[in-house]
This record gives sequence, structure tokens and C-alpha cells, in this order.
Amino acid sequence: MSDAPNTPDGSSLPPAATPLTRAALEIDEYASGLGWDLPARLFALVDSAQLRRTDPKLAGKLGLAEGEPGLTPIEQDELPAGMELDKFLGTIAWPDMITGCALVVERLMLPPGAEHTRPKNATESQLAEWVANHPAREEVRITAAVLRDGSKETALRLRSKDLAREVLTGPDLVPGLTDALLATFS
Repeated sequence: MSDAPNTPDGSSLPPAATPLTRAALEIDEYASGLGWDLPARLFALVDSAQLRRTDPKLAGKLGLAEGEPGLTPIEQDELPAGMELDKFLGTIAWPDMITGCALVVERLMLPPGAEHTRPKNATESQLAEWVANHPAREEVRITAAVLRDGSKETALRLRSKDLAREVLTGPDLVPGLTDALLATFS
């Protein structure tokens, strides 16, 4: 494991209703500081209080204040180059102390209604080309986060509105991705 995201004290982040939402926004803010056009990034989510109890040295290194509730994201090693994301996720087994996980990926998305112009019987590569050349496409950064208990959260940042206050959040924004992350705990 590598260090947790080195984010500001949170003052630039919007308030979050749950620890999972807060963790997703913290990871989004960290990824935002790295820029765009980067490979996927995987994070383990650990209970901050448990981390202070079990590994006070690491908790101190991460700057976790005593009594600070919530989840601590810890970035994992780089994903294997060239491996499809769904195949990679199928290889993950988390130890019991990991409360949840999060994944940051960049994708192209189309607005609702674009589906009706989708080419019929197109191959996967033809569909990818169609999306890449669609005039209404949006580049997005998706931060999907889940907990072992089935909780989900997603932070979605449009490249065209690359500001923390413009980040969309919700548990069902990218259900396929959050479901794939939840499967890493089964």
C-alpha cells in the first residue's frame, strides 16, 4: 500500500452527508490535483479509528487526528498495464481490515438520448469509435466507492466543468462500476 491522498484540510471540498461520500469526494479532489488523461487508480478504504488503534505509526504518518471519524483512503499499487479493468477487479481479494474500496477511472460518456443514434450490430471497437467521435460526448472522471455492507457512492467530474463545486454525487450514477467493486468483497 502507498500513502493516502494528500488532500487539503477539506475546506475546498463540499460538505458530505456520509463518510463514504466524504471519502469519494476526497479521492476525487486528490485525482483532480493530478490532472487528466491518467490511468485508473485503486484505493482501499479503512475505518480511521480502527487504523489509529491497529497501526498508530501509519495513522500518524497519514495525519489522522485522534477521534477523527470516517474513512481513510489508501492508494494501492498501479493497476497492471494492458489488463482489462473487469478482469483486474476479478483478481482482487481484500483483507478483513479493509472496510471498502474506491476506483478512479476516466471515460467518455454520452448524454441521455444519444443511444437512439447508436449504430446497430456494431463491434465493440466500432462502438468505442462512435462514442469518441460523437459531438455530444463528455470526458468524465468517475470515482466509485463502496463498503462491504453494500453502501455505494459515486463522484462524477466533467472535464468541461472541472471544479469541486460541480462534482455530481450519488449512489447510482454508475451502477455497473459500483457493482463490480462490491463483487471484490464476495
